[in-house]
Amino acid sequence: MTINTKVEEAGFAPASRISTIGVSEILKIGARAQAMKRDGKPVIILGAGEPDFDTPDHVKQAACDAIRSGKTKYTALDGTPELKQAIRDKFARENGVSYELDEITVATGAKQILFNAMMATLNRGDEVIIPTPYWTSYSDIVEIAEGKPVLIACDAQAGFRLKAEQLEAAITPKTRWVMLNSPSNPSGAAYSAGDYRPLLDVLLKHPHVWLLVDDMYEHIVYDDFQFVTPAALEPVLKSRTLTVNGVSKAYAMTGWRIGYAGGPRDLIKAMAVVQSQATSCPSSISQAASVAALNGPQEFLKERTESFQRRRDLVVSALNAIEGLDCRTPEGAFYTFSGCAGMLGKMTPGGKRIETDTDFCAYLLDDAHAAVVPGSAFGLSPFFRISYATSEAELREALTRIAKACAALR
Repeated sequence: MTINTKVEEAGFAPASRISTIGVSEILKIGARAQAMKRDGKPVIILGAGEPDFDTPDHVKQAACDAIRSGKTKYTALDGTPELKQAIRDKFARENGVSYELDEITVATGAKQILFNAMMATLNRGDEVIIPTPYWTSYSDIVEIAEGKPVLIACDAQAGFRLKAEQLEAAITPKTRWVMLNSPSNPSGAAYSAGDYRPLLDVLLKHPHVWLLVDDMYEHIVYDDFQFVTPAALEPVLKSRTLTVNGVSKAYAMTGWRIGYAGGPRDLIKAMAVVQSQATSCPSSISQAASVAALNGPQEFLKERTESFQRRRDLVVSALNAIEGLDCRTPEGAFYTFSGCAGMLGKMTPGGKRIETDTDFCAYLLDDAHAAVVPGSAFGLSPFFRISYATSEAELREALTRIAKACAALR
């Protein structure tokens, strides 16, 4: 008698926690655009979420010095004392918020800060209120931590900002966090002290709700806008606020991967537990460079912001000159988030009907060779995001192509 001992192989099955999560739409569009460029097509990519400036020379020099002096070993789990002190000084100097060293954490990018915070605090089914449009990772990180994103649409008429009545209506006994981002990726909208005040008053009434604020673009604001962070505006909420920031945008250090945050020490301690089992310490060299960034000269920030503002004005003006597009002027960051409702229902020269903002962006990539990101990727349609962190020459060419492509629609 022959015994069949063959065991049928099981196919790969992803964990349920990531079954509904995919690779970022921004990365997909960027990859397709790069492939088109390799095939010889003159694609202009307006999707990158990073400055086109280089890391300042004194920051690069600090990294070289760290390497030569042997600072190439493991550091303290969530940041060297030197970097934590630089962050502490930065919070006090620029934001008017005081943190002790054990109330500060450093991670491999601000994304890891968000991940650590959600993994350390969310139980299954806990709710996190996220205004849309939002940075795509917010909701995905909440879902990986088995929480429930509660998305609240904030339209252009509201300045893409959450209103107090919306926040009040969304809070339930299961609400654990509210996430706010100012200035915003993708809209460039920013919260002034007056915009924040009604929201903070709502949170004062709900002591079980914590606030996570993403201040990554704080140095990139325009038209004399006065940046403020909630922990400074309402000290009573500081004990349940996590203030997130990093060196990526202001100092053009996206590849160095350093994010940081200040918050209550019990939260910071819990986040360290998560980090200890994920990455341990951030790069020792990147931390040394970040000390130089935070402690060093800051004058160049104004010059770079002025350059971004010129580009913002160029893009907003050109988009609003196109019939069917409606672009709000952003207060900060380096993105525009333009409405494209006027393009829906039209036919392309190739005979395809544009039904969604995703269709519109695909048309711009295929026919105009301009890569932009649909609003659906950020939780709000019909819009599209342009990053103007590229040269004025490329922006002018891309905008000319977009205008021509829009005029060809019928």
